[in-house]
Amino acid sequence: MSVARPFPSSSTLADLTSQTTAHHFNVTPLTSHPQKEHHETSSAMGLKTLSAKAAAALDKELMSTGAFSIDQLMELAGLSVSQAVYRVHPLSKGQNVLVACGPGNNGGDGLVAARHLRHYGYKPSIYYPKRSKNELYQRLAQQLEDLNVPFVDDFPTALKSTDHIVDAIFGSFKKCSFYCWLSFRAPNVVISGFSFSGEVREPFPAVIKALEETKLPVTSVDAPSSWNIEDGPPSSGLGSSFHPEVLVSLTAPKPLVKHFKGRHFVGGRHVPA
Repeated sequence: MSVARPFPSSSTLADLTSQTTAHHFNVTPLTSHPQKEHHETSSAMGLKTLSAKAAAALDKELMSTGAFSIDQLMELAGLSVSQAVYRVHPLSKGQNVLVACGPGNNGGDGLVAARHLRHYGYKPSIYYPKRSKNELYQRLAQQLEDLNVPFVDDFPTALKSTDHIVDAIFGSFKKCSFYCWLSFRAPNVVISGFSFSGEVREPFPAVIKALEETKLPVTSVDAPSSWNIEDGPPSSGLGSSFHPEVLVSLTAPKPLVKHFKGRHFVGGRHVPA
């Protein structure tokens, strides 16, 4: 199968690394609700961020008033992630990208990103140990298989032959409350609101530990896996020393960005001004 290599436009992506205001991304409500219902200001960075409750409300509007489908939102999110990887890790730095996907929507974003990266000319491989039985995720995986994108079983071993890592394991579960009707039931995590909490179960502890220890650049989707959407990294234990080089916030930054020091993008800018 021939592979097209379109130049990845950045129209859905904003680089906030050096920005001190929120002027370059859109978190305007789709209805006439006061902005304070959707915004939470992070004084540490001067950015407006979305709390868990506000992110849930915004996603609800996107899927009702905004008339977006779940497939569309996931496609836009994954496209944004692929564009960010292209920006920070051009093909000249190495073509091998390992995409670690969790069992839920963050993992779906990773599957979409991998497909776009394949079309850009990268050689992605997928670590997806807890495949969803939902049709949407099965179709996303099938699309990658049709492109001859390999699925790997051993994450630490796969690290030895990659140049860049995409962390799409847990994130902040930003979309969970409105995607859960897709039959996502993750036995390995606990979902509290839109934030990761609880014990990380097999096989993911070893993966997060590897992410903490690797010298390879890591791009995290919406939130570094194991981080809390409000409070950032755990104070101790697994994930406490995981600080990825790149973060792609989806729709708008979350409060955890005050703990993030790397390259920061906002993707999926599909909310009208």
